[in-house]
Amino acid sequence: MPRRLTAIAAVSFGTALVVIDGAIATVALPTIAQDLHVDSSSAVAVVTVYQLVLVMLLLPFSGLGNRVGLKRLYQWGQIVFTVATILCFFAKSLPFLLIVRAAQAAGAAAALSVSSALVRQIYPAKQLGRGLGVNSVVVSVSAAIAPTLGGLVLAIGPWPWVFASAVPFAVASLLLGRSLPDIPRSKAPFDVLGAVLCATMFGLVIGGAESGVHGDSPVVSAAVVLAGIAIGVIFVRREQGEAEPILPVDLLARPVLALSTMGAFTAFIATMTLLLSLPFRLQHGYGFAPSEVGAAIAPWPLTTMFVAPLAGTLSDKYPAGALGGIGMGIAIAGLVALAFLPHDPSYFDIAWRMSLTGAGFGMFLSPNARLIIGSAPVERAAAAGGLISTTRMVGQTTGATLVAALLAMGVGAGTTPALVAAGLALIAGICSLARLRPSVRNPAKVEADQAQPAQMG
Repeated sequence: MPRRLTAIAAVSFGTALVVIDGAIATVALPTIAQDLHVDSSSAVAVVTVYQLVLVMLLLPFSGLGNRVGLKRLYQWGQIVFTVATILCFFAKSLPFLLIVRAAQAAGAAAALSVSSALVRQIYPAKQLGRGLGVNSVVVSVSAAIAPTLGGLVLAIGPWPWVFASAVPFAVASLLLGRSLPDIPRSKAPFDVLGAVLCATMFGLVIGGAESGVHGDSPVVSAAVVLAGIAIGVIFVRREQGEAEPILPVDLLARPVLALSTMGAFTAFIATMTLLLSLPFRLQHGYGFAPSEVGAAIAPWPLTTMFVAPLAGTLSDKYPAGALGGIGMGIAIAGLVALAFLPHDPSYFDIAWRMSLTGAGFGMFLSPNARLIIGSAPVERAAAAGGLISTTRMVGQTTGATLVAALLAMGVGAGTTPALVAAGLALIAGICSLARLRPSVRNPAKVEADQAQPAQMG
């Protein structure tokens, strides 16, 4: 037990640094733009480059982790992240800062790609849901404190210290990482070409979509997206013949995992659609001050912080399909209520709706992640973990792109985003309930035997 607790702390610190570093930079963007003498739209690339590199590298790194060792890749990721953060202090131009942010994202991707697989090895099989629930709490708390932490750092120091605020988490994770389990490595050769195709596919599709939404040439943006799709088709066909594919098409061929992944994807789009559009609605439509907007959004992550571990623990005993269906039903009720706010809403009017919605998504996401990790063969746990992280990042990026499109159409600051999010939550709920079908819920015996997690002594 002492070793298990230390290992849990190591993974928790590593998860916190990835979430904080991804979210904290938004607070510093105006300061960075002023200090580096660039316009605000150019400074936004500090965030988008980080997200893009993270999405491109998660699946390739999860495959690499099986070959070099999950523990080794996790710790090397922390080292790369820490070194890149130190280099932020030498950034005197935007291009150099973007290179450093890309290096930070590479280190974060290495750690994040194998964290779920490590959680599976740390916890006994009967407590896997609880473990993933704890991980969800770390994500929620980190996301909630990131903007406040960034504001405090900027109040007392220059902007490079905003990025440095995540370094203590990396150092703590490294020091505690000696307790992480050593897992036998795969002897299969690493598919370098598959990794390159995977990264190129995500880079072109997401980069092209982002450029189109932000006003670049629609023809060029469409061409970039189509090139990414074409590479994706070639990549997927190639992966179908691989024993341990970079893109886990072998796992997605299982209905329970395909439904879980689709549900998670639509759920993450829904959360990002609401959370990014709500500040515009509250400020422009109801006259809220920026500080009041932060307080209005806070009940969501605070409620998730309590509901996620409870739902994770329940998923060790009850079907994830039922828990996810109930969760999405609650989330839909909250989203519809948010769509039809009173004409002059009070803080309480918004807070209880946000809390209800956060509770619904918290009840869905932890059991859903537990099902994906627990249903994969133990030797494919890293691939399943990479799939979860990639689904979250692609879903959030898609949600951000969707909000930008809704704002461009003039409907992003009204009721439309909340109703769109409710429709996406309905799809996630249907995917979750579909897993209750006996043909989906009960895998063949050979699959069940393969999926039993190894336990850490």
